[in-house]
Amino acid sequence: MAIHGQSVCRLCRREGVKLYLKGDRCYSRKCAIERRQYPPGQHGQGRPAKLKPYGIQLREKQKLRRIYGIRERQFRIYIAEALRRKGVTGENLMQLLEMRLDDVVYRLGLASSRRQARQFVCHGHLLVNGRRVTIPSFQTRVGNVIEVASGSKQMPAIVSAVDSAGGRALPPWLTFDASALKGQVLSAPARDEIDTDVQESLIVEFYSR
Repeated sequence: MAIHGQSVCRLCRREGVKLYLKGDRCYSRKCAIERRQYPPGQHGQGRPAKLKPYGIQLREKQKLRRIYGIRERQFRIYIAEALRRKGVTGENLMQLLEMRLDDVVYRLGLASSRRQARQFVCHGHLLVNGRRVTIPSFQTRVGNVIEVASGSKQMPAIVSAVDSAGGRALPPWLTFDASALKGQVLSAPARDEIDTDVQESLIVEFYSR
């Protein structure tokens, strides 16, 4: 799990887009991007630098890593696996990231952010097919049932996350029963079913240099 020593709001400002790292705050007027639309640091309000192709690719790679909270070493493993699989490498990469357990928990609305989802998984609050899984990077598969452990269903953080997630659209490749706090993976997500705003082709090019 990636741990940042700085405010995650600074990461959004550095990339110039909302990465939705702080849950409900990102949808409110308190969002850092809404208040300060320039990079952090003393030179943030200066003239923006003109990026070369390498810089553009680097920024896309950093943005994707930060959205999913993944360290560089682990990200390279995902790139290698995406290259190994048949099909379009960029789409394979996005599929691998989306089917991580922490991302599925976030997409189901059981957590207000991926960071909170990782915490819930690490603390043993989630079950996959009835078995407790504490590894956020666990790769879910089609047919897997993800649910909140019986002793965690009344946790204020989970109840609040489910209540506030009502405004988020559930991806078509997932189904969710709010009364039972249980969801299921119906299919592997296609690229047009993933709303993450990145150009994954640039990231593949970055690692193909």
